[in-house]
Amino acid sequence: MKKILKFRVVLVTLVMGLSCCTKVINVDLNDAAPNIVVDAAVTDSVGPYTVNLTQTVNFSDNNVFPAINGASVILSDNAGNSNILTEAVAGSGNYITSNLQGVDGRTYYLSITYNGKNYTATSTMPYGVPLDSVVADTGSTHHGGGGFGGGGYGGGGTTASGVTVRAVFTDPKGIVNYYRLIEYVNRVPNYNSITIISDLGQDGTQITENVARRDTSIHAGDTITVVLQGIDANVYEYYRTLKQVTKTQTGINVTVPGNPTTNLSNNALGFFSAYSVRTMQTIAP
Repeated sequence: MKKILKFRVVLVTLVMGLSCCTKVINVDLNDAAPNIVVDAAVTDSVGPYTVNLTQTVNFSDNNVFPAINGASVILSDNAGNSNILTEAVAGSGNYITSNLQGVDGRTYYLSITYNGKNYTATSTMPYGVPLDSVVADTGSTHHGGGGFGGGGYGGGGTTASGVTVRAVFTDPKGIVNYYRLIEYVNRVPNYNSITIISDLGQDGTQITENVARRDTSIHAGDTITVVLQGIDANVYEYYRTLKQVTKTQTGINVTVPGNPTTNLSNNALGFFSAYSVRTMQTIAP
């Protein structure tokens, strides 16, 4: 029987629509043994970098995800650098690096040993792609291409209400690239604005992608920062399948059994990402 577990996903919010139709789905909510959940990243920004380790809880339990303490965590790269991580605060489950520096183009390896099991993951950091411009206006939105539903978790559209934020960047020709865009308003991240795209059908072109659409929470004078992350194919696949865990079929929201595709071994949940970071700011009109 299928065991249903809950685990925390950091930095992603899925916007679930409402429907006047309902569908009853019977699932087995029996207890299951807890599983390790990994949220780990290395960037080309100055460290330290953090590996967060928690455990799943049963479906009927409260959303309190126990931290994993006493794990052995090692980060290394293909240039021969290696770093044993230490827990930042005892009992936090947050393990931090001490001297590792992320570099574009390098491959990074994560190794976690806990309760006699070893979990590994590999991620290659793409070379950073600079933003050409970030535009915020109260005009029409742009129908982005290559993302989820016209770029990102929302759909496209054309309207004059609210503030629309567009990121413009030039995709390197002849290289398969995957991107993740996040908007910050006055240094506060807007996780509803997260956009995941590939350069499929846009290779070597200048890409214009909506980051915020018709956002009425943005006010004149607000500082808008757009972060463009270069992610690898496995991390893109994680976010893509995370989106599809909840999908709409014939007007009915259906929860699809299963977990997002992970790059972690040994049935661990979560993901490990080595990504490049480029940012640009603008002021809301």
